[in-house]
Amino acid sequence: MIHQNKNIVLLKYIPALISGLALTLSFPKANLSYLVFFAMVPWFMSMGSMTSKESFYSGFIAGLFHFLTLIYWIVPTLNVYGGLHPVLAVSTLILLCLYLSLYPAIFAFLLKQMDANYWVAPIAAACVWTGLEYIRTYAFTGFSWGALGYSQYENLLLIQIADFSGVYGVSFLIVLINYLLATLGLSLKKGLHKKHVFSIMYTIILFAGAVFYGDQKINTLNSQIEKVKKPILTIVQGNIRQDLKWSDQFKTRTLEKYIHLSQEEFKNAGYLEKPDLVIWPETALPFYYGYDKNLSNRVDQFVRASKTNFLIGSPAFKIDEHKTKFYNRAYMFNRFSIITGTYDKTHLVPFGEYVPFGKYLTFLGKLTAQAGDFSTGDKTFNPLEFNDHNLKVTSNLKVTSNLKVTSNLKVTTKTGVLICFEILFPSIASRFVKNGADILTTITNDAWFGHTSAAAQHFSIAVFRAVETRRTIARAANTGISGFIDPKGKILETTALFTDRAVTRQVPVLNQICFYTKYGDVFAICSIVAICMVFMVKGFRKKFWKKV
Repeated sequence: MIHQNKNIVLLKYIPALISGLALTLSFPKANLSYLVFFAMVPWFMSMGSMTSKESFYSGFIAGLFHFLTLIYWIVPTLNVYGGLHPVLAVSTLILLCLYLSLYPAIFAFLLKQMDANYWVAPIAAACVWTGLEYIRTYAFTGFSWGALGYSQYENLLLIQIADFSGVYGVSFLIVLINYLLATLGLSLKKGLHKKHVFSIMYTIILFAGAVFYGDQKINTLNSQIEKVKKPILTIVQGNIRQDLKWSDQFKTRTLEKYIHLSQEEFKNAGYLEKPDLVIWPETALPFYYGYDKNLSNRVDQFVRASKTNFLIGSPAFKIDEHKTKFYNRAYMFNRFSIITGTYDKTHLVPFGEYVPFGKYLTFLGKLTAQAGDFSTGDKTFNPLEFNDHNLKVTSNLKVTSNLKVTSNLKVTTKTGVLICFEILFPSIASRFVKNGADILTTITNDAWFGHTSAAAQHFSIAVFRAVETRRTIARAANTGISGFIDPKGKILETTALFTDRAVTRQVPVLNQICFYTKYGDVFAICSIVAICMVFMVKGFRKKFWKKV
């Protein structure tokens, strides 16, 4: 009898497992993005007969199964490249997933505690989820990987609302639809209640409104893009193996490979002029520029010979009060090989670029030896400038022949640089744009991820930074995926993983400051405020009715 009861209890949580798997399938590499709109329905329906405690458990199980299958790549990353024992690598994954699973668990618990009416329940559920996603983005250094909205990175019509709400607006709509479908599913036996009609109507209106906004915005942006300046950018994907990247014997070969790929692209790109900016990935230089004189001089000679601007990732260090600090840096070189600006990565990866409480976690030493013990850079987020030396302007001379004259005009363009993990944080991209960035560049080394789905997931996140800021994004990754994303979030071109490749493209430069860039996460914060107000009203009502 006890055994039967246990089986019944376990059966309660099967829908949560199904929902967790369906959510994962909505993301790259599976890319079944449509699944996300009803992936949570089984879990939500199962919560109908559960207590608050059981709902918490169901949310935890759904989250645990989802995150274990979504970010499984942490294990090979830590084991193969970090040198951790498989048991420690698996333990790290489990600990992270246990933490992440608390968010859907808290979501389910709060919904039960709220016990919202039929007409408001779907929108209340969407607000709770949105608020928790926002908290997860920044709490404990932040880890927004797997936010529901990212599953829709290819859905151009829907994601345009991100210039107002960020990725959270798309997540809001996803949960709204899921919860409405679950509510309707539970009501099939009892019959459709008139209050359901209201929730159906506002869900349809909100979703249709988002799609209509997307269509109008795309048309507007297409018109704007036709008229703006379009500098030529080249991204270079060196495809340097991670186990050789920091080898002393391989440093010269690495540099020569980047030089060769760049030179070949200059010949084959098909443009009459050199690109305005050539972008090499994060730590493309496997040495300290300026300290290793021979290799640094080789970089300078090539930049001067190329007669264009270069943005190059490199480790860097400085000695401050007898203490050496290391930085993950991007250098901007002009055509004369003069450094016109630098950016040091500010949001570091825990256990990847620094070790919290490193003195007590000595077993992670091999992992940090690969990336270095980095310090955070200056958080002013000033974009780096480069000249568009090939921009042509045609004018009419008022003479009898009505002669047209074409001349070159030097125009300065500014790029915000986000290094690797920083692309996860909308606030960093927004700060760069508010400080004058015309385009955004993200440089990364995803060789750590191998052939897992992590590289595709990482790339998909960049799409939302483009829409949120209405800026073109150029992405240069050591082993891929490299590519260009326009201000609509349209992926213009990408490279295959683990290939030697360079890509050149003209990209549009917009200078508008959209709502999200200007005001930030108002939408997500309002969701949190709305839920707090619901609980406050509920508390006042209970207190009032008790007195009555």
